[in-house]
Amino acid sequence: MTQEAESKSLAAIRDVIDSARPLIYLQSSEEDRACALLAQAAAGRGGAKMDLFVWSVTDGLQHGGRSAKAQPEGPRGMLDYVIVHEKPAIFVLKDFHEYLGDAEIRRRLRDIYAACMNAGKFAVILAPVRRIPEELHREVAYLTLPPPDVVELGGLVREEAERLGAGLAEDQAYMLVRALQGLTFNEARHAIRRAVAVHGKLDPSVVPTLQEEKRLLVRKTGLIEYVPDTAPIEDVGGVEVLKKWLTERRELFYSRESLSAEIVPKGLLLMGVSGCGKSLSARSVANVFELPLYRIDMVRVFAEGLGRAERLFADACRAMEEVAPAIIWFDEIEMGISAHHQESSGVLDRIFAFFLTWMQEKPLGLFVAATANRIDLLPAEMIRKGRFDQVFFLDLPDKDERQQIFEIHLRKRGVDPAGLSVELVASRTDGWTGAEIEQCVVAAIISARLANEPLTDKYLLPSLRQIVPLSKTMKEQVNHIRSWAFDRAVRASAKK
Repeated sequence: MTQEAESKSLAAIRDVIDSARPLIYLQSSEEDRACALLAQAAAGRGGAKMDLFVWSVTDGLQHGGRSAKAQPEGPRGMLDYVIVHEKPAIFVLKDFHEYLGDAEIRRRLRDIYAACMNAGKFAVILAPVRRIPEELHREVAYLTLPPPDVVELGGLVREEAERLGAGLAEDQAYMLVRALQGLTFNEARHAIRRAVAVHGKLDPSVVPTLQEEKRLLVRKTGLIEYVPDTAPIEDVGGVEVLKKWLTERRELFYSRESLSAEIVPKGLLLMGVSGCGKSLSARSVANVFELPLYRIDMVRVFAEGLGRAERLFADACRAMEEVAPAIIWFDEIEMGISAHHQESSGVLDRIFAFFLTWMQEKPLGLFVAATANRIDLLPAEMIRKGRFDQVFFLDLPDKDERQQIFEIHLRKRGVDPAGLSVELVASRTDGWTGAEIEQCVVAAIISARLANEPLTDKYLLPSLRQIVPLSKTMKEQVNHIRSWAFDRAVRASAKK
């Protein structure tokens, strides 16, 4: 993130200008940012400059921030002005899409295309929506202005730091930029100033406050939930293969802007027996990657009704693109199929077709962590290589893993495992899930508290009899899941 680097948005605008396309349609709701980028493009490279004019129906024609001496009369007059202007220039036409329904305006724009082809003059229609008439499709160069990248946000962070007299090291500024990615330029500026007002300073300690702006964005959809309680990787018992995979790919994800797209990690699918740590592992992904976690509950998607599910799911996915970089957790991704497959296969087919395309085209800054109990219900094309980087199966923990899980839950509740027969209880809980081990610990602590005594084996060992594991109550279903995944997924644990 260097000050001399050129943002991708500026590079895209300069490419179109260098190709001498006299009609440009720039879609963006960020007028000030778009005009600033066009001013940079007008400044040119190596001293080659063009004038920049900005026209709107309210302020008329502006040049250098002031009203131009000659004021065109209305939108048609503005197009005439572009044609007769004698020097190279960029003319920014704000909200000009409103006038494209007029046949005379459309004709004059085509005249501009012919007259300005080799004259170094460019008419840029700046609009928040796309509305290009059929007659102009081949003549107009269409651009959308994406959210500001690290270069633009880096400039904003340095500008705000200088305004406050705050000294920021390059790595500190980069942390702030990462937290702001996905916001518009003005949203990022407001977030910085709000963070400074709350904390009284500008440094990496304000990152959680900066990320609050992103949470406000995703709340608008009603289907996306911000998950604040991510889990440290140390709180996940066992699954050493999964842990190693995540830590190895963390640096690749951080370096995504300098790598080819196929190398950048895009997501993983976690399947397994209910209660074996899929949700906890998904939360730990966000902790390892040091990114905010957002959850889309597939049950809630379909609860909105089959007629709306398709649109809502697409809207939720697109909303996530605006808050990248982030971890997006699709919880129980197979639930829509099991609940509605018979009567709505057409809707489901379209939803999963959209999801597969979106997985391929989503921003590199989004990493997907999907969880499923019944992966055999998912379409085969979803789990093939290329959609997810890896499919992991979280099996019932073995003895050593059960002991580790017991110790984790005891320590989380302020109990030293050294004074308990943890190895013994681990050997007596064959077939238990991590969730069942946690409930066993909770039950033992409750019994000890009711007796007003510290937790000892006296309470821990009897608590084993209070739980009948899922592997017994749902034996056939659990065995089906385990046998299906045996040679279809990578085991998250290094079984001995």
